[in-house]
Amino acid sequence: MDLVQEWLSSFAQESGGEVVSTLSLILGAFVVLWFLKRAVLQWSNTVDKRYIDSSDHEDRERGQRMITITRVIQALIRVVVWAVVLLTAMGIWGIPMTPLIAIGTTIGIAVGFGAQDLVRDVISGFFILIEDQFGIGDVVSIAGVSGTVEAIRLRTTVLRDLNGNMHHVPNGQITVASNRTPDFARIVADIGVSYDTDVDHAIEVIFDEATLLANDPEWSDSFIQAPDMLGVNELADSAVVIRVLATVVTEDRWAVKREFLRRIKNRLDAEGIEIPFNYLSVVLRNESE
Repeated sequence: MDLVQEWLSSFAQESGGEVVSTLSLILGAFVVLWFLKRAVLQWSNTVDKRYIDSSDHEDRERGQRMITITRVIQALIRVVVWAVVLLTAMGIWGIPMTPLIAIGTTIGIAVGFGAQDLVRDVISGFFILIEDQFGIGDVVSIAGVSGTVEAIRLRTTVLRDLNGNMHHVPNGQITVASNRTPDFARIVADIGVSYDTDVDHAIEVIFDEATLLANDPEWSDSFIQAPDMLGVNELADSAVVIRVLATVVTEDRWAVKREFLRRIKNRLDAEGIEIPFNYLSVVLRNESE
């Protein structure tokens, strides 16, 4: 027991400076990270007031991208700070770095072979942010999954679909990213009418209904351009398909399309224009026959 106490006393005397330096180093790291957190919080609040709460779609997109990049930079700085703390503490305690570098290199090579997907995910996430392929709040389709972007991390992108399910998609698996909320959206509506219908009259009715919707004071703000009638798009098996196109505000694309389909159904019914559907003939046979 006396030997232990003597050793502890000797250790405290000899390493007192190293202990103080190490504690000061760790305290300094916490102070730096605290100031970083406060700065990021203040920056996020400024971005929210200036961009996110703006009525302009481009400003909201810019704000979402700025916040996303800020979060990633914050995470990188956190890693760098603690790496510096670790290396500096090793220097304070006189721990030789050459053996550790050799061991770290060996481990790094071994881990590198097993972590290729992780490295690919991180690099892909970095380029997603830099190239502004999509941002938080955008509706996208990536890696076979569609939903609203809730977070973009260095390794994964988090989506929430219409049913409320959350999907974590590794960035390395994103080969094609379809952003459904860019500067504008287009509604492509294909309306089928029967072959007995006067096609020219049907085109006039459909285009007139689309124009009425665009001029409706309740919906006019959703339209960026007047609807465009493209005409007969297909002679299908049981219908003549007429296509109409509308350029609308991104956030309203689904609401506008639902309203147009509701109106066109009522209008075609009122005009006596048939919307064809497949018929199923059922033949009942008597087993005795």
